[in-house]
Amino acid sequence: MPKEEIIVGLDVGSSKVRTAVAKIGDEAGKPQVIGIGETKSEGIRKGIVVDVEEAVSSISASLEKAERTSGLPIEKAFVSVSGSHIISQKGKGVVAVSRADSEITEEDISRAIEAASAVNVPPNHEILHVLPQNFVVDDQTGIKDPLGMSGIRLEVEALIIEGAVSSLKNLTKCVHRAGVDLEGLVVSPLAASMAVLSKRQKELGVVMMDIGSGTTGVAVYEEGDIMHVAVLPIGSEHISNDLAIGLRTSVEMAEKIKTNFGSSLASEVSKKEEINLSEIDKSEEAVINRKRVAEIIEARLSEIFTLVNKELKKVGRVGKLPGGAVLVGGGVKMPGIIDLAKEELELPAQIGFPENLPSISDKMDDPTFAVSQGLIMWALENHMSDKSFSSRIFDMKGTAGRVQKWFKNFLP
Repeated sequence: MPKEEIIVGLDVGSSKVRTAVAKIGDEAGKPQVIGIGETKSEGIRKGIVVDVEEAVSSISASLEKAERTSGLPIEKAFVSVSGSHIISQKGKGVVAVSRADSEITEEDISRAIEAASAVNVPPNHEILHVLPQNFVVDDQTGIKDPLGMSGIRLEVEALIIEGAVSSLKNLTKCVHRAGVDLEGLVVSPLAASMAVLSKRQKELGVVMMDIGSGTTGVAVYEEGDIMHVAVLPIGSEHISNDLAIGLRTSVEMAEKIKTNFGSSLASEVSKKEEINLSEIDKSEEAVINRKRVAEIIEARLSEIFTLVNKELKKVGRVGKLPGGAVLVGGGVKMPGIIDLAKEELELPAQIGFPENLPSISDKMDDPTFAVSQGLIMWALENHMSDKSFSSRIFDMKGTAGRVQKWFKNFLP
């Protein structure tokens, strides 16, 4: 690795585009965030590009701010991917060990993982990630890293994460037009998990929820392995929309009401509490009931948690994750949301703070920066480290399931 290397994480969200620039300079390879950029996101809806020109403008503005704060030009970046087109499925690959002495090599592991990626991909989708879960050597199960072991037959179980080709191409086009080369696409729930989940939580079993503006990302871990990934087409902006309809006001005013007076638990708000809208905007004269506001917010959040429970049901983990639920994203700042999460999910719950990387700005310790910080950690762990090939997470690119350039370096 070069003496000093720069990693850039670009989180293209539905409400904000956030860029984090990290420098790796010390011997331990511990990155430090030296620049950040945050701008309002235009042209992105529910994690998907809906207006290329506006999206390019938003991405460019975020990159420019990050360049100014870091004092460095940004030429390439790891970029987050979101949207309900993101789906996951299980894959299984089986190969014969190639060496005559039956010792398992990196080539055997790569062939097994490639075999696992040979799944039926929905039309117009392509594979983004292949994440090994468990290896089986002959009849020995539960192996995390089979490199150097002896056996005749090697099997791997993996989680395959896919995305819509059109959505991925549009996002890639926007990044390129903003003047940046794409180093890799990372599904946002995976990136956020890298920033806020501990090894202990992943071993116990945990669900990470990234409640953004237009989407909610979900990642489920158990025994240290990723079990399930999904992106739900619902987020905190739906709360603002509900408030605008229920209170008969503008979305802008609804957002201010939510931010200044919102609560996730209607039972904790007195029926007598009122909100004078003239205190928020002098042009408004209405007085509304704060408990009514809390009831609307609680109803929408309960719906989000119900949908998360449906995802947990797919893997048989409803109420069965000792590590609980970890919440990140802009939508988790609502008072009372943790208590509501505990009640709805029947799990311990907490807000996740990305505190793994030292930074020049306190902003990076905020749940809204979990994805951008996680992108940096993802890059460090899966693309720039010197750890063994078999323990890495594999990124797939293209409908044919071809491995990216760094993967090819290990093939004969």
